[in-house]
Amino acid sequence: MLELAVITHEETFNRMRDPLKDRGILARYIDVYGRGIPISKENPIEFQDIDVGFVYPSRIMEGGVIDAFLEVPWVNGLESVVLSRNKGRVLTILNKNGFDVPSTIMISNPIGEEELIDAYEKIENPMVIKPNSATRGLGIALVDDVDSFEGIVDYIRLVQDRAETGDRSFLIQEYIPDARDYRVMVIDGEYVGSVERKFIDSNLEGKKWKKNVHRDAIAVRAEMPEPIQKIAEDVASLLDIKYVGIDILVNKDRVVINETNARPTIDQEEKYLPFFYDKLAKLIEKISQGY
Repeated sequence: MLELAVITHEETFNRMRDPLKDRGILARYIDVYGRGIPISKENPIEFQDIDVGFVYPSRIMEGGVIDAFLEVPWVNGLESVVLSRNKGRVLTILNKNGFDVPSTIMISNPIGEEELIDAYEKIENPMVIKPNSATRGLGIALVDDVDSFEGIVDYIRLVQDRAETGDRSFLIQEYIPDARDYRVMVIDGEYVGSVERKFIDSNLEGKKWKKNVHRDAIAVRAEMPEPIQKIAEDVASLLDIKYVGIDILVNKDRVVINETNARPTIDQEEKYLPFFYDKLAKLIEKISQGY
């Protein structure tokens, strides 16, 4: 049986383990965070007999050590994870290739006050401020006046002011009004299903704007029109990410690519197309064979 190293959210591992086992793949969860990993000894037993890795660890330093121990191909390797985490780079690539993305400006700290206000004035209010590389919707704010904008930027500067901070950039971005928020899944270039993020409490509609499934929203199965399926497949192909979640905002006027995620959480099986795990298993097998 093919053995797969899974270094991702435990909920994803728990959901994928049995369906993959039914298809001849033994998923093994490897916990690499919040522990000591001896690097001057023989391979720890948990790193032995692995044939292929699922997605490269989110922490690049720990990932480098694990990768050196395993010496296996990854479904999504370091390059794919680093690309997807750089929101600004992904949006630049997509925009250059004709995809609709939010009007966005990347701010690189330290930036002067004049340049900062100039950037602010180029994006209509309200605008979104977000980290360039964070995940799970962390650190995202919506502002509609210059005082709030400058106050949030001050907080960002406090965090990024330490010399050890590798990323000193953030994004200011057009807010897409009245948009439905979808996560579209693509495996090996083929659409395999999508979910829509909705508030758990419908009374939050109109009071909040950010739907975060790690806080106050849920993901429900969504039927995606074929033209949007094709857009998602084209995005995945352009970025060359084999297993990817693509966040798409849809209103009556636009279909906007907002972000991509090369380490997407797997939701309940019934939310995807019936061949989701067949497609995933075939991809894992293909990667293990060096394709």
